[in-house]
Amino acid sequence: MGIQENKQAVMEGYRRFQSGDIRKLLDLYHDDAEWIGPELAFVPFSGAFHGKTGIAQFFAKLDEAVHADRFEPAEFIADGDKVVVTGFASWLAKPTGRRYDSDWVHVFTLRDGKVSRFEAYYDTAATEKAFRPEQTSQASAAAQLHH
Repeated sequence: MGIQENKQAVMEGYRRFQSGDIRKLLDLYHDDAEWIGPELAFVPFSGAFHGKTGIAQFFAKLDEAVHADRFEPAEFIADGDKVVVTGFASWLAKPTGRRYDSDWVHVFTLRDGKVSRFEAYYDTAATEKAFRPEQTSQASAAAQLHH
């Protein structure tokens, strides 16, 4: 597959994600595809997922954990077997009710017209802060003991 076909496949994947058709999105991935994201405390969809089953689990965890107020791919850069996409997202963390924004970069590696590897880069500090549970009253009680 050529560079333009790879770019079109990735663009189609974003269309399927934004329309909520995860089953059709998974059709664009190899059975042994790797999904790699940062490993973050308190963030249920963080880390690595393996194969279509693992990637489906990622999307289920993502759906349970966040609501996208905005999710906007901006630039698609294709070269060889890679497609790099930059974008912006504004999320609501469902467990805490906190909102957060993040620029992001996604790197896709394609083989025979399907994604074999996906890597996500985003604002990990903002994401983790949005999901971090409220500090317990233990910390404020300890502070009051010193006054």
